[in-house]
Amino acid sequence: MGDQVSERSRVCIGLLGASLDAGAGVARWSKWRPTVALFQHENLLIDRMELLYQPRFSKLAEVVIEDIRRVSPETEVRGHLIEFEDPWDFESVFEALHTFARDYDFDPDREDYLMHITTGTHVAQICMFLLTESRHFPAELIQTAPPRRNDRGGAGRFELINLDLSKYDRLATRFHQERREGVSFLKGGIETRNEDFNRLIERVERVAIASTAPILLTGPTGAGKTQLARRIYELKRNRRQVSGGFVEVNCATLRGDMAMSTLFGHRKGAFSGAVGDRPGLLMAADGGLLFLDEIGELGLDEQAMLLRALESGVFLPVGSDKEAESNFQLIAGTNRALGERVRDGKFREDLMARVNLWTFELPGLKARTEDIEPNLRYELDRYTDRNGVRVTFNKEARDGFLSFATSHEAQWRGNFRDLNAAITRMATLAEGARITIDVVEEEINRLRAAWQAPEQLDAGGTLLASILGTEAAANLDRFDRVQLADVLLACQQAPSLSEAGRRLFSISRTQKKSTNDADRLRKYLARFDLTWQDIK
Repeated sequence: MGDQVSERSRVCIGLLGASLDAGAGVARWSKWRPTVALFQHENLLIDRMELLYQPRFSKLAEVVIEDIRRVSPETEVRGHLIEFEDPWDFESVFEALHTFARDYDFDPDREDYLMHITTGTHVAQICMFLLTESRHFPAELIQTAPPRRNDRGGAGRFELINLDLSKYDRLATRFHQERREGVSFLKGGIETRNEDFNRLIERVERVAIASTAPILLTGPTGAGKTQLARRIYELKRNRRQVSGGFVEVNCATLRGDMAMSTLFGHRKGAFSGAVGDRPGLLMAADGGLLFLDEIGELGLDEQAMLLRALESGVFLPVGSDKEAESNFQLIAGTNRALGERVRDGKFREDLMARVNLWTFELPGLKARTEDIEPNLRYELDRYTDRNGVRVTFNKEARDGFLSFATSHEAQWRGNFRDLNAAITRMATLAEGARITIDVVEEEINRLRAAWQAPEQLDAGGTLLASILGTEAAANLDRFDRVQLADVLLACQQAPSLSEAGRRLFSISRTQKKSTNDADRLRKYLARFDLTWQDIK
């Protein structure tokens, strides 16, 4: 039995023309009124009219709506009040139309839209054009013209305009500010300063809006691939380019037979334990966006099925003899060199070619040190949102942390995960919601210890056990263990308590008017019931 094709509705959106649409009495029917004339064309059927008008023209709107119903009884007419004080003020007109477009419940899967741009001031017509070009109104333009002189009272002419955006580059520059807002949205509102990263995000924004092809995000773990994928989805959803959800999965967690079932679904009884049908993630992403992080970890069988789904939109659930369909956009993420996996036979070359159309490499935090300061503010704001407490740095602490964070000493191996963890710890330990230099120094020492080479960490663990005892060392939190190990190592390598303190507090001591490094170190050791003599 063949698929039934649903009948689509045609909806027209237009602005009431205070002059062109005006008319009273029987004489109005001998006048060409563009909004009414739209419904007098036998070859232009409109199922619904959304008529926008200002409150001061309400009586005229009632007349026009009633006349539309007379000439086209099958058309549903809806009136919408729209307010702007000055119809020649670009900002107020644009804002009013933009608000209507944002709030209107478009359904492009079932309806086709026309934007009537004949009525209203030239400012209103320009605004309607731009909002249609930008897809805020997902419509074709329709322009009408009066009848020729010998056809008084006729419907006149109409023309449908399917915008070719490549011809309107100059007009598109009017949307520069909105593009900037889109780029800022992809960056989470963070005013990043790294020029290369900003150019990359601008390119991602263009591609995300203009294309439904797969996107490949590469870069080290913690560089922000998942967050960027989610924001791409939200950007497309805000522009009504997707109707489905955002579905994500880390392919490194998919193992064995369950990998195929998780992605493509299965039918009841397909294997032991399959007590019911499962739709799978590809079906869950229908109409939306599927983010496959660490795509290089997928097995070859799953890769083959995914390739088919990308090329044809169909796939075969496990245990089914009937194909399933899903229309989704793929974003793939990886911290591996997929080209090397292709050469090793672990990743399909044809799938690589399919997902490699748009590839964007996200740099690690170490390559973006100028962005640490704005991200510092961002992470503190996130902490406030999560915990309801606004935490701030004092100036000395902030300068001290940024000096270390942007130095060559800071490795940021976990990238933004490391930064987020560091700020979370400092905010949690801040007394009175104020991060002090002591809290910063403690965190810097912890980060230094965490970034030591494995052999250094092993040596630190041995040192802890030799001084504290094996049981006491094992009962320390990892947070304290790595930091204390670094402190003990510095103490053993220094000839005196004062010298050890100078080495451990080499940065913060330069920012103090008076220093007592030995006393600071002595108090720290006392937290673990240790003295200088115990260490030496």
